[in-house]
Amino acid sequence: MKNIKAIIFDAYGTLFDVNSAAEKCKDKIGNKWEGFANHWRTTQLEYTWLRSLMKRHKDFWQVTGDSLDKSMKVYSIDPSMRNELLDLYKILSPFKEVPDVLKILKEKKLKLAILSNGTPMLLNELVKSNNLDNLFDDIFSIEEVGIYKPDSKVYDMPIKKYKIEKKEVVFLSANTWDVSGGGNYGYTSIWVNRNKNIFDNLDFKPNNEIKDLSELIKLI
Repeated sequence: MKNIKAIIFDAYGTLFDVNSAAEKCKDKIGNKWEGFANHWRTTQLEYTWLRSLMKRHKDFWQVTGDSLDKSMKVYSIDPSMRNELLDLYKILSPFKEVPDVLKILKEKKLKLAILSNGTPMLLNELVKSNNLDNLFDDIFSIEEVGIYKPDSKVYDMPIKKYKIEKKEVVFLSANTWDVSGGGNYGYTSIWVNRNKNIFDNLDFKPNNEIKDLSELIKLI
């Protein structure tokens, strides 16, 4: 960790709670809100991978809408809630420790950045709505390269901009496939395991595993 020059975060599921949009509507959706939220997220990710493989790119906002439409049908959610859920997705809540951790890291004079599937507009709105926009040096979106994680072109972006070596990047994600993607690329890859999950068998084991971002401070 002594030679680290940049700390780069995945956004969705790592800094921001992807289930918070559905949770804010749980009074309307009922007890099935969490199953619905998980289905929406899983379908969203599947669509990013499939579109990358098929070379049929749509941006993340379009994919989010497409996956929502399917999930609403699967869970019989009132179609009139579509716009409300999408509006809430634009302002997902950060996990509770995130603001304080970012402020501490900012003082350490390291590059802080987001590397995400989200569109630039989505990501900028997300950090501004949560008053985090002054804490990041850069927000890298896959739209710059036109393909989704875990393609190596995505992980290349910070390396090219900062002109640093792969091992000089600490990359954090709550998504096991993203941790493996960054780790196989060459990042010092850390898994944020908030839900006590089991890591995937994808030819990589995380350099560290933490339960939330507050544990990152001890490592740095």
